[in-house]
Amino acid sequence: MTSLRYQLGDTGPAIAEIRSKLTQLGFLDDTAPGPHTFDEDVDQAVRQFQQERGLTATGVVDETTYRVLDEARWRLGDRLLSYVVGNPQAGDDVIALQRRLSELGFDVGRVDGVFGSRTGDALREFQRNIGLPADGTCGPSTFKALGRLAPIVTGGRPENLRAVEALRQAGKRLPGKVVVIDPGHGGPDRGHRAHGLDEASAVEDLAARIEGRLTATGVQTYLTRGPGSDASPSEAERAAFANDSGANLLVSLHVDAHPNPEASGVATYFYGSREPGTASAIGEQFAGLVQREIVARTDLVDCRAHPKTWDLLRHTKMAAVRVELGYITNDGDAARLADPDFRDVVAEAIVVAIQRVYLPSGEDATTGVLRFHDLATG
Repeated sequence: MTSLRYQLGDTGPAIAEIRSKLTQLGFLDDTAPGPHTFDEDVDQAVRQFQQERGLTATGVVDETTYRVLDEARWRLGDRLLSYVVGNPQAGDDVIALQRRLSELGFDVGRVDGVFGSRTGDALREFQRNIGLPADGTCGPSTFKALGRLAPIVTGGRPENLRAVEALRQAGKRLPGKVVVIDPGHGGPDRGHRAHGLDEASAVEDLAARIEGRLTATGVQTYLTRGPGSDASPSEAERAAFANDSGANLLVSLHVDAHPNPEASGVATYFYGSREPGTASAIGEQFAGLVQREIVARTDLVDCRAHPKTWDLLRHTKMAAVRVELGYITNDGDAARLADPDFRDVVAEAIVVAIQRVYLPSGEDATTGVLRFHDLATG
Protein backbone atom coordinates (compact mmCIF):
# COMPACT_ATOMS: atom_id res chain seq x y z
CA MET A 1 0.00 0.00 0.00
CA THR A 2 1.44 3.39 -1.06
CA SER A 3 1.79 6.03 1.65
CA LEU A 4 -0.13 9.25 1.20
CA ARG A 5 2.11 11.83 -0.47
CA TYR A 6 1.12 14.97 -2.41
CA GLN A 7 3.63 17.48 -3.73
CA LEU A 8 4.41 20.15 -6.30
CA GLY A 9 2.86 19.33 -9.70
CA ASP A 10 0.19 16.90 -8.46
CA THR A 11 -3.44 17.38 -9.49
CA GLY A 12 -6.82 15.97 -8.58
CA PRO A 13 -9.64 16.09 -6.00
CA ALA A 14 -7.28 15.55 -3.03
CA ILE A 15 -5.35 18.67 -4.05
CA ALA A 16 -8.61 20.62 -4.14
CA GLU A 17 -9.27 19.50 -0.57
CA ILE A 18 -5.78 20.51 0.54
CA ARG A 19 -6.18 23.92 -1.10
CA SER A 20 -9.53 24.37 0.62
CA LYS A 21 -8.11 23.58 4.07
CA LEU A 22 -5.13 25.88 3.56
CA THR A 23 -7.49 28.67 2.49
CA GLN A 24 -9.75 28.08 5.50
CA LEU A 25 -6.73 28.33 7.80
CA GLY A 26 -5.48 31.55 6.17
CA PHE A 27 -2.35 30.14 4.55
CA LEU A 28 -3.60 30.41 0.95
CA ASP A 29 -5.61 33.05 -0.93
CA ASP A 30 -7.72 30.71 -3.02
CA THR A 31 -10.96 32.66 -3.37
CA ALA A 32 -10.97 32.07 -7.11
CA PRO A 33 -9.10 28.79 -7.49
CA GLY A 34 -8.03 27.56 -10.87
CA PRO A 35 -7.35 23.90 -11.68
CA HIS A 36 -6.94 21.55 -8.74
CA THR A 37 -3.16 21.76 -8.96
CA PHE A 38 -0.44 21.62 -6.34
CA ASP A 39 1.30 24.76 -7.60
CA GLU A 40 4.03 27.02 -6.20
CA ASP A 41 1.52 28.91 -4.03
CA VAL A 42 0.33 25.68 -2.44
CA ASP A 43 3.92 24.54 -1.93
CA GLN A 44 4.76 27.74 -0.04
CA ALA A 45 1.52 27.58 1.96
CA VAL A 46 2.23 23.99 2.99
CA ARG A 47 5.76 24.89 4.07
CA GLN A 48 4.48 27.81 6.14
CA PHE A 49 1.83 25.60 7.75
CA GLN A 50 4.40 22.91 8.55
CA GLN A 51 6.77 25.48 10.03
CA GLU A 52 4.12 26.95 12.30
CA ARG A 53 2.88 23.53 13.38
CA GLY A 54 6.30 22.18 14.35
CA LEU A 55 6.59 19.78 11.41
CA THR A 56 9.52 19.44 9.03
CA ALA A 57 8.98 22.08 6.32
CA THR A 58 9.29 19.88 3.23
CA GLY A 59 6.37 21.23 1.21
CA VAL A 60 5.13 17.64 0.87
CA VAL A 61 1.72 16.71 2.26
CA ASP A 62 2.38 13.29 3.77
CA GLU A 63 0.14 11.39 6.18
CA THR A 64 1.23 13.47 9.17
CA THR A 65 0.79 16.85 7.47
CA TYR A 66 -2.58 15.77 6.07
CA ARG A 67 -3.76 14.72 9.54
CA VAL A 68 -2.52 17.93 11.18
CA LEU A 69 -4.25 19.99 8.47
CA ASP A 70 -7.49 18.28 9.41
CA GLU A 71 -6.90 18.79 13.15
CA ALA A 72 -6.23 22.50 12.66
CA ARG A 73 -9.71 23.25 11.31
CA TRP A 74 -11.57 22.48 14.55
CA ARG A 75 -12.61 25.22 16.98
CA LEU A 76 -13.95 24.62 20.48
CA GLY A 77 -17.70 24.12 20.16
CA ASP A 78 -17.62 22.77 16.59
CA ARG A 79 -18.21 19.18 17.75
CA LEU A 80 -18.82 17.09 20.84
CA LEU A 81 -15.59 16.03 22.52
CA SER A 82 -15.07 12.88 24.58
CA TYR A 83 -12.51 10.17 25.24
CA VAL A 84 -12.66 7.35 22.67
CA VAL A 85 -10.54 4.33 23.63
CA GLY A 86 -8.11 3.41 20.88
CA ASN A 87 -9.09 6.29 18.61
CA PRO A 88 -8.77 9.56 20.54
CA GLN A 89 -10.08 12.78 19.06
CA ALA A 90 -7.41 15.33 18.18
CA GLY A 91 -7.46 18.92 17.03
CA ASP A 92 -7.16 22.58 17.90
CA ASP A 93 -10.47 22.37 19.76
CA VAL A 94 -8.93 19.76 22.06
CA ILE A 95 -5.95 22.07 22.65
CA ALA A 96 -8.39 24.86 23.58
CA LEU A 97 -10.29 22.54 25.96
CA GLN A 98 -7.09 21.29 27.60
CA ARG A 99 -5.77 24.79 28.05
CA ARG A 100 -9.05 26.01 29.56
CA LEU A 101 -9.32 23.10 32.00
CA SER A 102 -5.68 23.57 32.99
CA GLU A 103 -6.24 27.29 33.66
CA LEU A 104 -9.14 26.32 35.93
CA GLY A 105 -6.88 24.05 37.98
CA PHE A 106 -7.69 20.65 36.48
CA ASP A 107 -4.82 18.32 35.55
CA VAL A 108 -4.94 17.42 31.84
CA GLY A 109 -1.25 16.57 31.68
CA ARG A 110 0.49 17.97 28.61
CA VAL A 111 -1.50 20.31 26.34
CA ASP A 112 -1.00 18.27 23.17
CA GLY A 113 -4.35 18.40 21.35
CA VAL A 114 -5.08 14.70 21.94
CA PHE A 115 -8.18 13.83 23.98
CA GLY A 116 -6.71 11.03 26.08
CA SER A 117 -7.88 9.43 29.32
CA ARG A 118 -6.22 12.12 31.46
CA THR A 119 -8.14 14.86 29.66
CA GLY A 120 -11.33 12.83 30.10
CA ASP A 121 -10.69 12.48 33.84
CA ALA A 122 -10.05 16.23 34.16
CA LEU A 123 -13.25 17.01 32.25
CA ARG A 124 -15.34 14.73 34.49
CA GLU A 125 -13.82 16.32 37.60
CA PHE A 126 -14.68 19.77 36.22
CA GLN A 127 -18.25 18.69 35.50
CA ARG A 128 -18.68 17.29 39.03
CA ASN A 129 -17.37 20.53 40.51
CA ILE A 130 -19.92 22.69 38.71
CA GLY A 131 -22.89 20.34 39.11
CA LEU A 132 -23.11 18.97 35.57
CA PRO A 133 -23.50 15.25 34.78
CA ALA A 134 -19.95 13.89 34.90
CA ASP A 135 -20.19 12.02 31.61
CA GLY A 136 -16.80 13.13 30.24
CA THR A 137 -18.42 14.60 27.13
CA CYS A 138 -17.85 18.24 26.30
CA GLY A 139 -21.20 19.42 24.90
CA PRO A 140 -23.17 22.70 24.91
CA SER A 141 -23.67 22.93 28.69
CA THR A 142 -19.99 22.27 29.38
CA PHE A 143 -18.89 24.74 26.67
CA LYS A 144 -20.99 27.45 28.35
CA ALA A 145 -19.62 26.66 31.80
CA LEU A 146 -16.03 26.75 30.53
CA GLY A 147 -16.65 30.14 28.94
CA ARG A 148 -18.07 31.89 32.00
CA LEU A 149 -15.48 30.82 34.60
CA ALA A 150 -12.32 32.85 35.22
CA PRO A 151 -8.91 31.15 35.44
CA ILE A 152 -7.76 30.32 38.97
CA VAL A 153 -4.16 29.31 38.22
CA THR A 154 -1.67 32.15 37.78
CA GLY A 155 2.10 32.59 37.73
CA GLY A 156 2.90 30.28 34.81
CA ARG A 157 1.37 27.55 32.69
CA PRO A 158 -0.26 25.07 35.10
CA GLU A 159 0.86 21.91 33.26
CA ASN A 160 4.47 23.11 33.37
CA LEU A 161 4.25 23.98 37.05
CA ARG A 162 3.00 20.44 37.72
CA ALA A 163 5.78 18.93 35.60
CA VAL A 164 8.45 20.90 37.44
CA GLU A 165 7.02 19.87 40.82
CA ALA A 166 6.88 16.19 39.74
CA LEU A 167 10.54 16.46 38.70
CA ARG A 168 11.47 17.91 42.08
CA GLN A 169 9.62 15.16 43.94
CA ALA A 170 11.37 12.48 41.84
CA GLY A 171 14.63 13.39 43.59
CA LYS A 172 18.10 14.01 42.24
CA ARG A 173 19.45 10.44 42.34
CA LEU A 174 19.50 8.38 39.14
CA PRO A 175 18.99 4.88 40.68
CA GLY A 176 15.35 3.89 40.28
CA LYS A 177 14.69 6.19 37.32
CA VAL A 178 13.37 4.66 34.09
CA VAL A 179 14.79 5.84 30.75
CA VAL A 180 13.83 4.65 27.26
CA ILE A 181 16.47 4.86 24.53
CA ASP A 182 15.05 4.88 21.01
CA PRO A 183 17.51 4.02 18.21
CA GLY A 184 15.77 5.28 15.07
CA HIS A 185 14.77 3.18 12.06
CA GLY A 186 15.73 -0.53 12.19
CA GLY A 187 15.09 -3.76 10.32
CA PRO A 188 14.85 -3.16 6.58
CA ASP A 189 14.63 0.61 7.20
CA ARG A 190 18.28 1.66 7.49
CA GLY A 191 17.63 5.40 7.44
CA HIS A 192 20.14 7.69 5.78
CA ARG A 193 23.19 6.13 4.11
CA ALA A 194 26.51 7.68 3.07
CA HIS A 195 30.28 7.21 3.45
CA GLY A 196 29.84 3.49 4.06
CA LEU A 197 27.59 4.13 7.09
CA ASP A 198 23.90 3.68 7.67
CA GLU A 199 21.89 5.57 10.25
CA ALA A 200 20.22 2.55 11.89
CA SER A 201 23.53 0.82 12.66
CA ALA A 202 25.18 3.99 13.97
CA VAL A 203 22.39 4.76 16.43
CA GLU A 204 22.11 1.09 17.49
CA ASP A 205 25.73 1.21 18.62
CA LEU A 206 25.26 4.56 20.36
CA ALA A 207 22.11 3.31 22.12
CA ALA A 208 24.01 0.28 23.47
CA ARG A 209 26.75 2.56 24.87
CA ILE A 210 24.17 4.80 26.59
CA GLU A 211 22.28 1.78 27.93
CA GLY A 212 25.43 0.32 29.47
CA ARG A 213 26.32 3.54 31.25
CA LEU A 214 22.79 4.15 32.54
CA THR A 215 22.47 0.59 33.81
CA ALA A 216 25.74 1.03 35.70
CA THR A 217 24.28 4.03 37.53
CA GLY A 218 21.17 2.08 38.61
CA VAL A 219 18.81 3.38 35.93
CA GLN A 220 16.28 0.93 34.52
CA THR A 221 16.84 1.26 30.79
CA TYR A 222 14.73 0.00 27.89
CA LEU A 223 15.41 0.03 24.15
CA THR A 224 12.54 0.47 21.70
CA ARG A 225 14.30 -2.06 19.47
CA GLY A 226 17.22 -4.34 20.21
CA PRO A 227 20.51 -4.65 18.30
CA GLY A 228 20.09 -6.75 15.16
CA SER A 229 16.30 -6.76 15.48
CA ASP A 230 14.25 -7.02 12.29
CA ALA A 231 11.68 -4.63 13.75
CA SER A 232 11.16 -1.05 12.66
CA PRO A 233 8.40 0.25 14.94
CA SER A 234 6.36 3.28 13.94
CA GLU A 235 6.69 6.46 16.00
CA ALA A 236 3.28 5.73 17.56
CA GLU A 237 4.44 2.23 18.56
CA ARG A 238 7.65 3.61 20.04
CA ALA A 239 5.66 6.19 22.03
CA ALA A 240 3.24 3.53 23.28
CA PHE A 241 6.17 1.35 24.38
CA ALA A 242 7.69 4.25 26.32
CA ASN A 243 4.37 5.12 27.93
CA ASP A 244 3.73 1.49 28.95
CA SER A 245 7.19 1.28 30.53
CA GLY A 246 6.43 4.18 32.86
CA ALA A 247 9.57 5.98 31.70
CA ASN A 248 10.73 9.22 33.26
CA LEU A 249 12.62 10.30 30.12
CA LEU A 250 13.04 9.24 26.50
CA VAL A 251 15.97 9.88 24.15
CA SER A 252 15.47 9.19 20.43
CA LEU A 253 18.66 8.85 18.39
CA HIS A 254 19.04 9.77 14.71
CA VAL A 255 21.57 11.21 12.28
CA ASP A 256 20.69 13.72 9.59
CA ALA A 257 21.43 14.06 5.87
CA HIS A 258 21.25 16.83 3.28
CA PRO A 259 21.84 17.23 -0.48
CA ASN A 260 24.41 19.91 0.37
CA PRO A 261 27.49 18.03 1.67
CA GLU A 262 28.54 21.16 3.62
CA ALA A 263 25.57 20.80 5.98
CA SER A 264 26.82 19.62 9.36
CA GLY A 265 26.21 19.74 13.09
CA VAL A 266 24.10 18.39 15.92
CA ALA A 267 20.55 19.46 16.82
CA THR A 268 18.05 18.36 19.46
CA TYR A 269 14.26 18.55 19.39
CA PHE A 270 11.52 18.63 22.02
CA TYR A 271 7.72 18.74 21.90
CA GLY A 272 6.35 22.16 20.98
CA SER A 273 5.29 24.47 18.17
CA ARG A 274 4.57 28.14 17.53
CA GLU A 275 1.10 27.55 18.95
CA PRO A 276 1.22 29.28 22.38
CA GLY A 277 1.18 26.98 25.37
CA THR A 278 2.01 23.69 23.63
CA ALA A 279 5.69 23.20 24.53
CA SER A 280 6.95 20.69 27.10
CA ALA A 281 8.89 22.70 29.69
CA ILE A 282 10.90 19.71 30.95
CA GLY A 283 11.40 18.49 27.38
CA GLU A 284 12.81 21.89 26.41
CA GLN A 285 15.12 21.89 29.44
CA PHE A 286 16.27 18.32 28.69
CA ALA A 287 16.91 19.09 25.01
CA GLY A 288 18.98 22.12 25.94
CA LEU A 289 21.09 20.07 28.36
CA VAL A 290 21.70 17.31 25.79
CA GLN A 291 22.60 19.86 23.12
CA ARG A 292 25.02 21.79 25.31
CA GLU A 293 26.74 18.69 26.70
CA ILE A 294 27.37 17.26 23.21
CA VAL A 295 28.60 20.58 21.84
CA ALA A 296 30.90 21.12 24.84
CA ARG A 297 32.50 17.69 24.48
CA THR A 298 32.82 17.47 20.68
CA ASP A 299 33.62 19.77 17.78
CA LEU A 300 30.22 19.32 16.13
CA VAL A 301 28.57 22.51 14.88
CA ASP A 302 25.87 23.74 17.29
CA CYS A 303 22.54 23.65 15.42
CA ARG A 304 20.70 24.33 18.71
CA ALA A 305 17.48 22.90 20.18
CA HIS A 306 14.09 23.34 18.49
CA PRO A 307 10.42 22.57 19.17
CA LYS A 308 8.69 19.99 16.95
CA THR A 309 5.35 18.15 17.01
CA TRP A 310 6.58 14.88 15.55
CA ASP A 311 4.46 11.94 16.71
CA LEU A 312 7.08 10.46 19.04
CA LEU A 313 7.53 13.77 20.88
CA ARG A 314 3.81 14.50 20.93
CA HIS A 315 2.48 11.15 22.14
CA THR A 316 5.01 10.33 24.85
CA LYS A 317 3.78 11.20 28.33
CA MET A 318 7.28 11.81 29.67
CA ALA A 319 9.79 14.47 28.61
CA ALA A 320 11.29 13.29 25.33
CA VAL A 321 14.04 14.56 23.06
CA ARG A 322 15.24 13.59 19.62
CA VAL A 323 18.94 13.98 18.85
CA GLU A 324 20.13 14.43 15.24
CA LEU A 325 23.79 13.60 15.75
CA GLY A 326 25.57 15.12 12.76
CA TYR A 327 25.06 14.78 9.00
CA ILE A 328 26.02 11.43 7.55
CA THR A 329 26.40 13.20 4.17
CA ASN A 330 29.17 15.47 5.53
CA ASP A 331 32.75 14.18 5.34
CA GLY A 332 33.72 15.42 8.80
CA ASP A 333 30.54 14.38 10.62
CA ALA A 334 30.60 10.95 8.97
CA ALA A 335 34.19 10.39 10.07
CA ARG A 336 33.22 11.24 13.63
CA LEU A 337 30.19 8.95 13.56
CA ALA A 338 32.40 6.07 12.40
CA ASP A 339 34.77 6.55 15.35
CA PRO A 340 33.95 4.40 18.43
CA ASP A 341 35.73 6.88 20.70
CA PHE A 342 33.47 9.68 19.43
CA ARG A 343 30.39 7.58 20.16
CA ASP A 344 31.68 7.00 23.68
CA VAL A 345 32.01 10.74 24.21
CA VAL A 346 28.47 11.35 22.96
CA ALA A 347 27.08 8.53 25.12
CA GLU A 348 28.68 10.12 28.19
CA ALA A 349 27.32 13.54 27.22
CA ILE A 350 23.75 12.19 27.03
CA VAL A 351 24.03 10.30 30.33
CA VAL A 352 25.36 13.42 32.05
CA ALA A 353 22.49 15.46 30.58
CA ILE A 354 20.02 12.93 32.00
CA GLN A 355 21.55 13.37 35.46
CA ARG A 356 21.51 17.16 35.15
CA VAL A 357 17.74 17.14 34.52
CA TYR A 358 17.31 16.06 38.13
CA LEU A 359 19.96 18.19 39.82
CA PRO A 360 18.70 21.26 41.70
CA SER A 361 20.14 24.48 40.31
CA GLY A 362 22.41 24.89 43.33
CA GLU A 363 23.97 21.46 42.81
CA ASP A 364 24.21 21.40 39.00
CA ALA A 365 27.62 21.24 37.37
CA THR A 366 29.09 23.41 34.64
CA THR A 367 28.37 22.12 31.14
CA GLY A 368 31.03 19.69 29.92
CA VAL A 369 32.54 19.11 33.38
CA LEU A 370 30.54 16.26 34.94
CA ARG A 371 31.85 12.76 34.06
CA PHE A 372 30.29 9.32 34.00
CA HIS A 373 32.67 8.18 36.74
CA ASP A 374 31.19 10.88 38.99
CA LEU A 375 27.68 9.50 38.42
CA ALA A 376 28.63 5.83 38.83
CA THR A 377 30.47 6.43 42.12
CA GLY A 378 28.50 9.37 43.51
